[in-house]
Amino acid sequence: MVKTIRKKEYNTATASIVKKVTCGCFGDPAGYETTLYVTEEGSYFLYTNGGAASPYPVEDIKTMTKANAQKWIEEN
Repeated sequence: MVKTIRKKEYNTATASIVKKVTCGCFGDPAGYETTLYVTEEGSYFLYTNGGAASPYPVEDIKTMTKANAQKWIEEN
């Protein structure tokens, strides 16, 4: 997925995965996945996607600060 936020492009195909969390199994309407990425420039973003009954029913990308990314890693 590619998303432009504040004139900066975030691309899951070119960034590196830091950590991935999956809840549920494929086809589960409440299941979802969250993946933390870091770009070559050191920017962090969270990719989310899930079933219709999940917290993330629509595929999305949200930017994160390095401190928030570290906190997310520790909590997940």
